[in-house]
Amino acid sequence: MANTTWLLYYLTRRRFSPSFRSFFFIPTSLALFTSLFILFYISTTSTLFFSNQQPSIPHLNQPLLSSSSSMPQINISNNTQNPFPHVSNVNRLNENDRDGRESQRSLRPQFGSSDGIYVNNELFHDKDIFLEDYKQMNRSFKIYVYPHRRNDPFANVLLPVDFEPGGNYASESYFKKALMQSHFITKDPAKADLFFLPFSITRLRHDRRVGVGGIQDFIRDYILNISRKYPFWNRTGGADHFYAACHSIGRSAMDKSEEVKFNAIQVVCSSSYFLSGYIAHKDVSLPQIWPRQGDPPDLASSKRKKLAFFAGSINSPVRERLLHSWRNDSEIFAHFGRLTTPYADELLGSKFCLHVKGFEVNTARIADSLYYGCVPVIIANHYDLPFADILNWKSFSVVVATLDIPLLKKILKGISSDQYLMFQKKVLEVRKHFQWHHPPVDYDAFYLVMYELWLRRTSVRVSLPVSKNPNH
Repeated sequence: MANTTWLLYYLTRRRFSPSFRSFFFIPTSLALFTSLFILFYISTTSTLFFSNQQPSIPHLNQPLLSSSSSMPQINISNNTQNPFPHVSNVNRLNENDRDGRESQRSLRPQFGSSDGIYVNNELFHDKDIFLEDYKQMNRSFKIYVYPHRRNDPFANVLLPVDFEPGGNYASESYFKKALMQSHFITKDPAKADLFFLPFSITRLRHDRRVGVGGIQDFIRDYILNISRKYPFWNRTGGADHFYAACHSIGRSAMDKSEEVKFNAIQVVCSSSYFLSGYIAHKDVSLPQIWPRQGDPPDLASSKRKKLAFFAGSINSPVRERLLHSWRNDSEIFAHFGRLTTPYADELLGSKFCLHVKGFEVNTARIADSLYYGCVPVIIANHYDLPFADILNWKSFSVVVATLDIPLLKKILKGISSDQYLMFQKKVLEVRKHFQWHHPPVDYDAFYLVMYELWLRRTSVRVSLPVSKNPNH
């Protein structure tokens, strides 16, 4: 600083008259002094210059998390209700971790105080708000479906199925079938909150005229046709439109219709942040549910002898890691290939059932485990959990980072008996929300999907001219 001041003084003496030198030197020195003072202040009050400062001591009621600990951390935080349950990201896995690193340690199961009581055990983020909003949704929510006749060449794709849906992708058909027969449908587009694009990705896949290779062209042409025939798409760019798809081929079906991917609401089973175009809070995670008849079975936790169970093919690095760590274990049963015992018996005889990401993140295993009263363990990074805006997943499931697969047994055995009983109690409560019925039943999967859509309805209503013909 002294050298700099001397240099400025020397230059002013050499080049300017005495009166001008004084005039120039004083403000220059003040400016330099002020700048140095500001830098000194910033350096002493900010971590901008020094990254090794000691962190402040957290409040006693704040959770203490350690990324290097191998055991679940104790969370003694207050059970404060989320004031914004509609935009909650509590249960969204690694939404901000998009660089591929599997660092989910902060999302490990957070248990209660050391006396074994689970603190955050409420099934809903805010039950009172949910129930009040649910009533309003039932009263006022309206959907307009683009009409198609029975003699349409692609009626099999555009109209609901006339049979009982089955298989892994039944959720898509169940939702569409229930919606078309529900009180949410309106024939007056001026009253509609949202507009349904009724094409079925699963049916297009099996249609020989289209097939996997032609789905993108079909969707592109369909959007072009409705935008020319109706005014509804163009007025919002599709922002108040939605479609449903459960098959994994739906992840690329919109590649030639980016306005659908980025503007419309996508109700999809493949709700992964790795998939380009899936946008949390705009899109909806559709649960993949295998349809079953009758009431779900109950089996007390005392009769569940196995710690954890998984069965499936080896079609991902995550499953390979699970196999490598636990294929010969006596308490964690990781099966690959065909089972020699009934699948249902394995679920009924296990305390925890593993949902492990395969080729796609979406499988029916979460709904399977809930149906059979088995606490789901989710090992799938970057996964938007179904009904995450409504349900508190931490009350009935365990989330384990794929990086922590070698610690799986330690994590699960660290859950006390009381904590497990509370998990299972919530599992038995929540599973009614993961079932399809025909006709739908209050609070089942159909109604919760409708509630998720209701949350996403546009807040800006566009006035339509009164017309008896919706085609004009």
